[in-house]
Amino acid sequence: MRQKEENAPGEVPEAHVSPDGTGLTEDGGEGKARNSAENGVDGNTVDGDSADKDAITLNFAENGEDQGENWQDEAGSDDKIAELEAQLAEVRDQFLRKAADFENFRKRMNQEKQNAIEFANQTLLLDIIPVIDDFQRAIQSAEASAELAELPAGKAMLDGITMIEKRLMGQLEAKWGLKRFNSAGEPFDPNRHEAMMMEKSPDVKEPVVQEDLVKGYTLKDRVIRAAKVKVIMPE
Repeated sequence: MRQKEENAPGEVPEAHVSPDGTGLTEDGGEGKARNSAENGVDGNTVDGDSADKDAITLNFAENGEDQGENWQDEAGSDDKIAELEAQLAEVRDQFLRKAADFENFRKRMNQEKQNAIEFANQTLLLDIIPVIDDFQRAIQSAEASAELAELPAGKAMLDGITMIEKRLMGQLEAKWGLKRFNSAGEPFDPNRHEAMMMEKSPDVKEPVVQEDLVKGYTLKDRVIRAAKVKVIMPE
């Protein structure tokens, strides 16, 4: 009755467009349409299921991108590990080579030090050897002289020189390692022998030392003076 009182006779009630665009509504229809829009039931809005699907799709896309990046990171990490392992192997190989070189250097230095100690007196011994040669020449001369050998004084002198020479050689050999070697009858060795005279013979097939002209000497099994010899050569 109140509506009829507000509208004059012959007037059309004020109309409103419905929110869904399907027709006209009265004033009360606008509130209902606004309420429906707020509650998500408007025809122009996405319903709840569609929104959830869009959210799931977006979340899956983001997770897919993160997973792809993780795969790339893992692949890059594998390459980096392989590179580091190769560098480590190279460094280890260089270290082993350096360690081997150092060990060889240490052994060589120790050997040189030992040789320096053992052969420190080589120069002095080389100066003494000619004196020993003189003793030997004197003994050989006394033994070759029949008249000197028959005289008591000559025999005593020969025995004294022989004793001195033997004692001197004994001391040098015992304390310093100096040795005298004989070469007669041995194959000729250029490392131990120095040929002073040569003679050909059909009795030999290779060069052979026939006679020692001057004795050779070794120090700690190293030849410090080659023997001067007479050699027989094959024809």
